[in-house]
Amino acid sequence: MDKKIKKCIEMMRDLVSDVQGAPFPGGDLKSELYEIWYEHAQKAAVECFEFLNDNFPSDKTEVNKKLDKLFK
Repeated sequence: MDKKIKKCIEMMRDLVSDVQGAPFPGGDLKSELYEIWYEHAQKAAVECFEFLNDNFPSDKTEVNKKLDKLFK
């Protein structure tokens, strides 16, 4: 398997793991804990998108079209 694809899969798994472990903001959860999780998840998401944009530029147009369809 290509190095770029392996790295992409690894980053996506990390991102999904972060999102799945999302604490629910409210109740007994202190806002500080939520902010720490949120910053961590945002960092992982930005790294994934930057990696995808840098390494799979031909996919940008197709991905943008699919995202546009979701939000119509």
